[in-house]
Amino acid sequence: MNEDAQNRANEKDMWVIRPEDEKDESFIEALVAASFGPGRYAKSAYRLREGVRAEPGLSFVAIEDGILRGSVRFWPVFVGASPALLLGPLAVQNGQRGRGIGIALMNRGIEEAGTRGHRAIILVGDLPYYSRVGFGQLTRGSVRFPGPVDPARVLGLALEQGALADLSGPVRRARIDDAVVADAVAWGPA
Repeated sequence: MNEDAQNRANEKDMWVIRPEDEKDESFIEALVAASFGPGRYAKSAYRLREGVRAEPGLSFVAIEDGILRGSVRFWPVFVGASPALLLGPLAVQNGQRGRGIGIALMNRGIEEAGTRGHRAIILVGDLPYYSRVGFGQLTRGSVRFPGPVDPARVLGLALEQGALADLSGPVRRARIDDAVVADAVAWGPA
């Protein structure tokens, strides 16, 4: 192992991935705001999360020296009539990107989602990055997010053999946990 690789390996041992808890909320919100800005509210994935609580037990944070370095959450959705999870937001503190924190957070969430019986995870993102944890591009037009989404950025990961083959149709909220004023996105199976 060369010196750069060894330094990266040593850095990875410096943070701890743990389940998110209530005291993390304000830090996560600040991290997401710094990472994505106010434009995040207009994104289709954000609209799907509005009024919905993240899937219990599937939100994780990376902590290093008492500082929240990154966060990931998974949300319940339906794709057509099939339940799935929506990954995001995945946020890593500015200046900490490139250390593997985001990959470690996703791997932890994916592992836990599989043990809890979830079949598939979808997201809107960059294939070169998310393919590092197994995501692949879905058949163009098979999974339709509300609002404008580049179909080339619609990615999926099967947690069970054949789970992606079952995903077809519009993406909808799986439930409403907190009343929302906007009715921009439907909920429940199609």
